[in-house]
Amino acid sequence: MTFHVLTAEFIHESNTFKKGETGLSAFAADTLHEGQAAIDRRGAANTELAGFLDVARAEGWRVDHAISAHATPGACVSRAAFDHIAGRICALAEARKDSLDGVLLGLHGSMVPEFTDDGEGELLARLRAILGPDLPIAVTLDLHAMVSPRMVELAQIYVSYKTYPHVDMAATGAHAARLLHGAMAGRHQPATLRAHLPMLDEANGGRTDVPETAALYTDAAAFEAEPGILAVSVNAGFAEADTTILGPTVLVTHDRAVPGAEARAQKIAAGLADRIWAGRGRIANDFLTVEAAAGIALGHDQAQGPLVIADYADNPGAGAYGDSTDLLAALLAAGVGNAVLSPMIDPEAAAELHRHREGEVVTLALGGKNDPAFGGGPLRLTGEIRRLSDGRFRGDGPIMGGIDHSFGTTAVFRVAGIDILIVTEGEQMLDTQQLRAFGIEPEEKAVLALKSMQHFRAAFEPLAARVIVCDSGALATPQAAKRPYRRAIRPIYPLDPEMVREGGR
Repeated sequence: MTFHVLTAEFIHESNTFKKGETGLSAFAADTLHEGQAAIDRRGAANTELAGFLDVARAEGWRVDHAISAHATPGACVSRAAFDHIAGRICALAEARKDSLDGVLLGLHGSMVPEFTDDGEGELLARLRAILGPDLPIAVTLDLHAMVSPRMVELAQIYVSYKTYPHVDMAATGAHAARLLHGAMAGRHQPATLRAHLPMLDEANGGRTDVPETAALYTDAAAFEAEPGILAVSVNAGFAEADTTILGPTVLVTHDRAVPGAEARAQKIAAGLADRIWAGRGRIANDFLTVEAAAGIALGHDQAQGPLVIADYADNPGAGAYGDSTDLLAALLAAGVGNAVLSPMIDPEAAAELHRHREGEVVTLALGGKNDPAFGGGPLRLTGEIRRLSDGRFRGDGPIMGGIDHSFGTTAVFRVAGIDILIVTEGEQMLDTQQLRAFGIEPEEKAVLALKSMQHFRAAFEPLAARVIVCDSGALATPQAAKRPYRRAIRPIYPLDPEMVREGGR
């Protein structure tokens, strides 16, 4: 039998503390493609869609792909953008509802539109209103998902990434697709249960290079080999979203047709949740001040390879502005040379530099223009324009391999031995092509100051002599109490460090 499946990707991680909104133009700047155009661009890369299509081809499905929409993490999604993208998915569902056998969605789990805390739940509710309560729906999620009770009521199957840095997007998509096929064929009757923790996020944000945290994902995968256990997802949560559904979750998709599977699923979820809670104080990162990081950089021996400084707090991948200046100021004050700082998201400065030519010396105000309270205000700097570009590059690393992207209007600006990649469109550091495409060879630099929390490790850690992490005080600072949480249900750890978890310590 040939099954008819509707597929779509709608992915955004929303930082509710960030000013402004994520509109449709932000999706268009990253990924906003419908139907075959999306398949052409994403169907052979490391994406959820690629995993969907691998299974579809193997099983002979008829696929209708609605849309692939992805924007760099940022402020809450505007109603207009949400309604446009969700509308495309729902319109295709309405048009095909009489023949559809299943739905397969690549979502994030931490999308917050301006009108609801639960973007994924809202999309699923709209689909259920069209398709009814019983059609199988399978959903992939980012490892940093927040998951509401509503979500697990509205879709039967959930599969989340098991790696951070995220390198298993296609594999996750294929896993979800296989489970959907089994449900459509009547081989199992899936349902998902949820365990939630009153924490901002897992202590190490789901880092799978930290042994204790990695063990959660290793064990989750092992549980999936048990009878009736179809998928086990450990979602670390997203601390930069102030919502009523904030916090880590464990999801266990199980087969209701297998005797004892639901009870076993409950035990698995509770056990993993208990381990997350027990490890809440075991943080692997040593968060340096920018001054301490600059001091280490000054003494670094380039002959060993580059020193990587991760500007954790100004990570655009967590919705930070990407324009904090405190780390740059510290590097300049210390006299650190042969270095890179990337990216500095400052459209105004990028446009100003494009009014000049390569090789010219220019003075301008750089960075710190969105919210100087988080990470420092603008710096008045004089430097040489080393490269002007339209910002286009194609990734070739573990995360972005084969994906075309653009920083928009881009310039390399050298100030006192530091090459600053000044860009217009936000993106964290994920791939060495984000430097090489603009004439910067990372192996030739003594210091690489990269705005990223963890994803940089996939491409840059293999070439680094050492990696250190600093807290520049920007919007994604690990000092969560600096952010004004108002909607989070209290008590919640670590904002309430002495709290006792209901049902256990």
